Amino acid sequence: MVGKQGRVTGKIGPGLVGEVMVAIRGGVEAFYAHPSVPDEEISVGSIVIVVDYFPPRTIYVARALV
Repeated sequence: MVGKQGRVTGKIGPGLVGEVMVAIRGGVEAFYAHPSVPDEEISVGSIVIVVDYFPPRTIYVARALV
């Protein structure tokens, strides 16, 4: 999971649990997402990189440099 790219489908920010769609296991799955930088907000449609993974469905993400 770490290093994979995903697209934000639910706003990520302080006090919010966002959602990111990640291509994995031959499909696309939704994961609960938190920002890796504590006060960062990431809007819907942004591309992100997974920096940490806590099974089964929680990830920490950072903005991708696209």
